[in-house]
Amino acid sequence: MSQEKAALWFAQLEVVSLQLREPKLSKITSDTTKFYFVATQLETKYAIQVKDVITNPPATDKYERIKNELINRLSASQEKRIQHEELGHRKPSQFLRHLQNLAGPSGATDSVKSILTSRLPQNIQTVIASQIDETVS
Repeated sequence: MSQEKAALWFAQLEVVSLQLREPKLSKITSDTTKFYFVATQLETKYAIQVKDVITNPPATDKYERIKNELINRLSASQEKRIQHEELGHRKPSQFLRHLQNLAGPSGATDSVKSILTSRLPQNIQTVIASQIDETVS
């Protein structure tokens, strides 16, 4: 699960929670209930990422803690994965879109730009380096 997918998973969970607030349906508003729901619904490979939070939850804001920790921890591993990407046979614009997709909506633009430029031919790197204020696009 990527950071983007983790954020989407939590957004979906929150939509379900909002739907359950309808008068004829059960309410899931308790922080503890939402925490336990998340802890029991995570696949093992993702639960391992937040094992410390699951086994020793904070006294308050349990749900927000597990949510933030999972998203942040998956983000760090995603950034490492992006660092190993190569240009290959792609055009630079295709490679840029690929890196941006891997980084997700909250991906670090500076990291994407750095990785992109480091994979380009040396003469292109020189031109890009001279354009300090330019966006990665």
